[in-house]
Amino acid sequence: MHVLALSDYAALLFFIAAWLGYHVAVERSPARRRSLNVLMNEQRRLWMERMLTRENRIVDTTIMASLQNGTAFFASTSLLAIGGVLALFQAPDDVLTLFAQLPFATPTTRVIWELKVVGLAVIFVYAFFKFAWSYRLFNYAAILLGAVPIVRDEPTAEAHAAAARAAAMNQVAGRNFNRGQRAFFFALAYLGWFLSPYLLILATAAVLVVMWRRQFASDAVKVMTMAGAEEA
Repeated sequence: MHVLALSDYAALLFFIAAWLGYHVAVERSPARRRSLNVLMNEQRRLWMERMLTRENRIVDTTIMASLQNGTAFFASTSLLAIGGVLALFQAPDDVLTLFAQLPFATPTTRVIWELKVVGLAVIFVYAFFKFAWSYRLFNYAAILLGAVPIVRDEPTAEAHAAAARAAAMNQVAGRNFNRGQRAFFFALAYLGWFLSPYLLILATAAVLVVMWRRQFASDAVKVMTMAGAEEA
């Protein structure tokens, strides 16, 4: 019976804990208020509020179309990635021989190799579902955007409610897009497992640092929190 080594279980546990922990930190914990995602969600709300008094909404529909196109691109990329992963099942013996010759590669069996490939496929399938759902939600957001009335005088409660619905749907679509993109980043870390469980731990830690920095300490965050500051 083929089983994973203790180092493999430890690396996989660290990988899952890192993914779940990052999800909680960015979407559930109080620290999320300083994240780039939350800062941009506020801009989505302002966008819809200011759209109330804008009669010509060509710019708004163009922005929405660009969001949809970007999501569709990633959804298509997910399908290509799934196809590429499934292709690894066609010649496992040749692939195992190739990986065995790489530096720092840990010897493995065909069964364990296939289990790892299945795990990678699951990650890309998850990403596809997130991107596909995000694309659908951006379609809904576009419909809600079209339903927002044009206000020429003082905005009514009904108009504010319509703008709030459009903004909220846009935020939900963006949240699912972020989750799909997050799966792509962790898929890159997961590739390290094909060589060594220790490389999986190292790659996962590196991905965590990169994503944390982008969310909380990147130049983009500085732009959002230091409006009007001169470029360094």
